[in-house]
Amino acid sequence: MFTPEALKGELTEPKQIVVTTHHKPDGDALGSSLAVYHWLKAKGHTVHVIVPSDFPAFLNWLPGRSDIRIYTEDKAANDALIAKAQFIFCLDFNGLGRIHAMEEALRNAEGTKVMIDHHLDPEGFDSYRHWDSEAAATAQLVYDFIANIMDDHQAITPEIATCLYTGIMTDTGSFRFQTTTPLVHRIAADLITLGAKNWEIHEQVYNSFSENRLKFLGFCLLNRLEVLHEYRTALFSISRHDLSRFQITTGDTEGLVNYALSISGMRLAALIVDRTEQVKLSLRSVGNFPCNEVCKKHFNGGGHRNAAGGNSNEPLPKVVAAFKSILPAYKVLLTQ
Repeated sequence: MFTPEALKGELTEPKQIVVTTHHKPDGDALGSSLAVYHWLKAKGHTVHVIVPSDFPAFLNWLPGRSDIRIYTEDKAANDALIAKAQFIFCLDFNGLGRIHAMEEALRNAEGTKVMIDHHLDPEGFDSYRHWDSEAAATAQLVYDFIANIMDDHQAITPEIATCLYTGIMTDTGSFRFQTTTPLVHRIAADLITLGAKNWEIHEQVYNSFSENRLKFLGFCLLNRLEVLHEYRTALFSISRHDLSRFQITTGDTEGLVNYALSISGMRLAALIVDRTEQVKLSLRSVGNFPCNEVCKKHFNGGGHRNAAGGNSNEPLPKVVAAFKSILPAYKVLLTQ
């Protein structure tokens, strides 16, 4: 394992660096990646941001977005960049399975892997780790890494501040989740001081929906919401036909699960979506309900206590039935 001092010393000379994050990057993943990209590039490094897949259109405005390479669009060229990278920054994931098609390339890469992440149970592929499962977002840890561990607070430009604020804002649900501590607010305030325009960021992320996305939301609320009062649980189940009907693109289902959790008295919410490759499941909870435990035990996934995800190769009706069958075992926890 590298010490902070050793890593800082290594980064004083120009290096070939790749920055990457998990499959289907969200605001925290992309914001963290681009913040690190801008920071390293300003120090004279040759930096490439390579992501495993596409990402939501509402993140296209982020500074540096035009420099992002999507791995599957030019696999050979991206494999070559990964192979020759001296350092690989791995952000917002701690298991190589989370990067899907990129897994083999990263597993075989000889470059020093720097992991910055806030999810549970790191796999251990890294040579340097800045990890805290209680952090609100990976962007919070990237801020700490740059400002404190690397002692480079003065290097946080308005572009970096914008990327980090986006990551923290999206992973805290606009600063409303339990992970939003006084420290998170202090960091957000500092990022605003450093040039992040909080109102513009919120507008770009939350007020740029397509017409189809809004119609899809209305359809789901009216036709796909099921409330299980006995278990204080609400869920959406979305078919491939539903996605096709409304021409749903990456990111259009993001946040939908929170509407189920917003019903008074609900302790657990689920969004179960039949994607082309697999059925995806997202869980959100309040209090002590362990979403991560359910996803890890039953749906090949994981995450945080109050927010986790998983997947299944079974048909949508079977996945919905499997989810419901789990609830009796947690009835006491859900209804106390």
